[in-house]
Amino acid sequence: MTISGLLGRLGLDRSDLRAWAMYDWAISGFQTIVMTAVFPIFFARVPAGLLSPPEATARYADLNTMYLAIVALLSPVLGAVADYLGIARRMLFGFMLLGVVATAGFALVGPGDLQLASVLFVLAMIGATTSFVFYESLLPRLAGHGNIDRVSSAGYALGYIGGGTLLALCLVAIQFPQTVGLGAAGRGLATRLTFVATAVWWIVFSIPLFRHVPEPPRLVEHDESLHENPARAAFTRLGETFRSLRKFRQAFLLLVAFLIYNDGIQTIIKMATVYGAEIGIPDTAMMLAILIVQFVGVPCAFLFGALAGRIGAKPAILLGLVVYTLISIVGYQMRTAGQFFVLAAMVGLVQGGTQALSRSLFASMTPAHKAAEFFGFYSVFEKFAGVFGPLFFAISIRLTGSSRNAILSVVAFFAVGGFLLLFVRVDEGRRAAREAEALATTL
Repeated sequence: MTISGLLGRLGLDRSDLRAWAMYDWAISGFQTIVMTAVFPIFFARVPAGLLSPPEATARYADLNTMYLAIVALLSPVLGAVADYLGIARRMLFGFMLLGVVATAGFALVGPGDLQLASVLFVLAMIGATTSFVFYESLLPRLAGHGNIDRVSSAGYALGYIGGGTLLALCLVAIQFPQTVGLGAAGRGLATRLTFVATAVWWIVFSIPLFRHVPEPPRLVEHDESLHENPARAAFTRLGETFRSLRKFRQAFLLLVAFLIYNDGIQTIIKMATVYGAEIGIPDTAMMLAILIVQFVGVPCAFLFGALAGRIGAKPAILLGLVVYTLISIVGYQMRTAGQFFVLAAMVGLVQGGTQALSRSLFASMTPAHKAAEFFGFYSVFEKFAGVFGPLFFAISIRLTGSSRNAILSVVAFFAVGGFLLLFVRVDEGRRAAREAEALATTL
């Protein structure tokens, strides 16, 4: 098979699609280093080192709750503004820069600098997650409706490769600082330098998107003026979307199901390494486990895209939720590094696929002229899902002194979310989106 033929099968046959997918590669370095592997352990050991391990875990959960709530409140309004003005790509760039600067700032955090670390973490996460709202809003405008599952899955697969590659390089530097000229005692400095490297990685590999993906055309409703105040127009659009949800009730039902089952997914992603540190899993083992997730996830993300082409995105997501239920049971029983590796392999099997197909399934029910606005709502549901899990962890830790019971309770999120997903009528949702597009005007 030729390279062009392979790219076509993966959904990346055009330069703009490949450039779009590279942002997954770029930001996944941040996700593996800051959200998953290095920063949670760094936070517990350095700025929160004076706290007890359970209290450090609870404080980290509180910070996750804080930034998620902020993003959930901002995303729909910012999405509506971006749609009205036609500036989704520029909004992506601005929030990306916020995240990059805050991430590089982690290098300044020293022992006991809990307030500085907390502020930088919240800013970095706001920048990263909000930039991703606008990134995802570009998907339905770039990919054809028959290709959207493959393109979304390819983005996640590239993200796994990029995030895994950066994590591997950083892990070598942290574990063997002498290999980068820092001497055997330079692990602390090497850890700080990984944050700078992550910021550089993020901005460098974002360049293809800004070079090859154009700003989407500005589309307005038939009753809108070009000269309205953007904030007023944004709130007007949001109000109309709320009132007209009956027209997009399948997309709304999908969002509710996603809110619930994604709560379980996000809880496992965000709390795994902090939980592992609490029960005594060695730092090196946890970082290696994250690498397993990344590189198992690469072929599995592509496979989920292919599976969706055969059985549909909804059945493929349901299959992933069954595996996540087993993951929660393994996490509850976990005691050793070997069990943590098994858990990591299971997560890698389904994490990228379920998230990529959730994104593409929702995108297929999204009118093009409201893409950023709809993905703003998608972000609200995604972020509020992320709020409940860490909040539950924090409450559980303070009541019981342990995170183990909270891990098992995540099964309920997968069961309820999967049950609601069964009732989503995909064809009806897509038909409603296409009818709404036909009424919009291109400027």
